[in-house]
Amino acid sequence: MKKDLPENIVEDIYIAVVLENESPLARNWNVYLINQKAETIKNVLISSKGYGIKDEREVKTSVLRHFIGDVAAQSSALIEAIAEQVFGLTNEYLLSYYIGTTIYDKKFIFLPESIVDSNLIRIPILNKPGILIGI
Repeated sequence: MKKDLPENIVEDIYIAVVLENESPLARNWNVYLINQKAETIKNVLISSKGYGIKDEREVKTSVLRHFIGDVAAQSSALIEAIAEQVFGLTNEYLLSYYIGTTIYDKKFIFLPESIVDSNLIRIPILNKPGILIGI
């Protein structure tokens, strides 16, 4: 049963929505996995989806699955591009990875309207503006 499994705590791993570049016509955003551990995480798998209410209708995006592979210590990996049109939805990322033979997983959630300019910080490792979840 689930209660018999050890609680594998995810630490020093983050998901960030990063502003890559902007012009007067558009802003380009990407989602990254940030590994601030002193060790590589292996067989990284991330699923993403969005859901919520937009224009008084229930909206659900497709579930996307991303196999990232290994992410070295103190590095990042691109997960996906993200469109500003979904910032008003709940954006959920389910992460799974291995260290040795132990599996770890964690859900990261960007709440509706949390991806706004007033929440931008400098993202570690990438040194770009963005929103960081997992602290």
